[in-house]
Amino acid sequence: MDKLQFAVKVEDGRKGDPSVGPVYRNILSEHSFPPIESQFKTTWDVFRSAVEKYPNNRMLGWRELVNDKWGPYVWKTYEAVYQEVLHVAYAIRSSGIQSGCKVGIYGSNCPQWIVAMEACNAQSLICVPLYDTLGAGAVNFILEHAEVDIVFVQDKKVKQLLDPECTHTRRLKVIVCFTSMDDKEKEIADAIGIKSFKWNDFLDMGSKHPSELQMPGPSDICTIMYTSGTNGDPKGVILTHENATTNINGVDLFMDQFEDKMTEDDVYLSFLPLAHILDRMIEEYYFRKGASVGFFHGDINALRDDMMELKPTFLAGVPRVLERIYEGVLKGLEELNPRRRKIFDILYNYKLKWLKAGYKQKYASPFADMLAFRKVKNKLGGRIRLIVSGGAPLSPEVEEFLRVTSCAFVLQGYGLTETCGLATVAFPDEMCMVGTVGSPFVYTELRLEEVPDMGYDPLAYPPRGEICIRGKTPFAGYYKNPELTNEVMTDGWFHTGDIGEILPNGSLKIIDRKKHLIKLSQGEYVALEHLEKLYIITPIVEDIWVYGDSFKQSLVAVVVPNHEHAEKWAHQNGHKATYADLCMLTQLQDYILSELKSTAERNKLRGFEKIKGVIIEAETFEGERGLLTPTMKKKREKLLDYYKVEIELLYKNLGGNKS
Repeated sequence: MDKLQFAVKVEDGRKGDPSVGPVYRNILSEHSFPPIESQFKTTWDVFRSAVEKYPNNRMLGWRELVNDKWGPYVWKTYEAVYQEVLHVAYAIRSSGIQSGCKVGIYGSNCPQWIVAMEACNAQSLICVPLYDTLGAGAVNFILEHAEVDIVFVQDKKVKQLLDPECTHTRRLKVIVCFTSMDDKEKEIADAIGIKSFKWNDFLDMGSKHPSELQMPGPSDICTIMYTSGTNGDPKGVILTHENATTNINGVDLFMDQFEDKMTEDDVYLSFLPLAHILDRMIEEYYFRKGASVGFFHGDINALRDDMMELKPTFLAGVPRVLERIYEGVLKGLEELNPRRRKIFDILYNYKLKWLKAGYKQKYASPFADMLAFRKVKNKLGGRIRLIVSGGAPLSPEVEEFLRVTSCAFVLQGYGLTETCGLATVAFPDEMCMVGTVGSPFVYTELRLEEVPDMGYDPLAYPPRGEICIRGKTPFAGYYKNPELTNEVMTDGWFHTGDIGEILPNGSLKIIDRKKHLIKLSQGEYVALEHLEKLYIITPIVEDIWVYGDSFKQSLVAVVVPNHEHAEKWAHQNGHKATYADLCMLTQLQDYILSELKSTAERNKLRGFEKIKGVIIEAETFEGERGLLTPTMKKKREKLLDYYKVEIELLYKNLGGNKS
């Protein structure tokens, strides 16, 4: 394979239609998509095969709270999980739930989540995940919209499920708690005619009522996965068993190209929501290989503790998680004396030089790894081999830094729930892919479509436009929403709403978002998400939401300051106050604005892309205010609602903006 060519052009742009660019495929699919292994027609086949091949391998691990401290990981083998799955599958059937019915799973990642999911696969039931961060309103909508009959629920979520606001809970026939329900919750469930079970009681019922499994076919619906959405009600994405198994088979073919293979000894730390397609498909692939999945103990802020205990070989995260790792390493570097920092910089540039020259990660500079970078690796548990970023573009600066310092493969992938996960994926050890999301996936075709308002042309150089996906993994449509399905699907092509650029080697770079484009009063278009990715690298900035109004001439932002950098600034400038009080100082506001200006100048932003005013927010956007989706995307309308009064005042104080 030509190492400088990662995708091939299989069709030119549509003749007579200048709005459509060429069609690209993975180099493994140049002439046609490879055949799919016949023995894996459904996700149930994948799991059952793993049980037969690896019965005694560790499959699912979790930590238990002992004397107010989290203990070591406890494991269940593939065979033990299989027996539990059978009992749950039998119990579902004996509860009167028939094939094709919808089964909700509501809670954070844990072994019971997977057992319930596999029980659905065994009985041709449709799994409907519910994000554990969803409020009663969204849960209520999905229960009714998907016509859910039974819900498996985490103990701390039972109260929310039985909340009077969640009126559609009444349509449920059965509630099964991951652990146990208290007597009051059971009384409420009984009062509205819902059978409720503790986990062990449900297993016991299943063991006493064995029945024949009603296994699915490839075209049967595997899951209806509701996207969290930044606006409006969630959308139910229909994914079949064939969608999932095609994805699994494609990863196998992709991995076959490389010297480093995934094995049954690999361990994955699961903390991204299982209700999100990225974590779901990673775990499905791990089960294909007989490998191990350990679940985080529920506190994302204590994730490092889980990593040190589990010692995973694979970590997948959204950019914000990797940015925090990056910031943590930078903080450690600031504490080094000047001589040691100089040595670190020399070793960094030395290894980077050899990586860019084409040397593999493990051969680029073993000396630098041993002397400096193994300390970074040890903070990630000591065994990390692969780090994957998805969900949003990761800045090239962070990706390059982690490629050098983590002693692991670091790469980006791109996909949506509608593409069943991977639509493109980068190659390990290819530095020319830094800042890109790689080439089309094995079973994916990709093209760009013109977006005239934004000046993106797929037939210009470089080719740019809206990313459209076709192939064997895209979804079967939106549940009960043919109008929206037809809106995003044209001649088999799924329109993603993301803007991409094709590089000369066939890699795709995400450069913009079609939906979050706004026009300022002077007629200039601004891509807000793109600017946020640039501005967030500013050291004083922990998080940022950029806002623009079509009736105003300039951009403003809400900035969450980095706690440590804010306190460092305060110390240097003689301010003695709490972090919350610092955030109220106009001097800090002015300093942040000047730092954002420096970032804008470094990135050669145009005048109208520069932030002219800021609101300082002491609290992060995460938490119970509902300002972020479960995958850490900003809910822009909710943010506007929340900060509307302050924004209006800020624009008034700025002056010179006609409204």
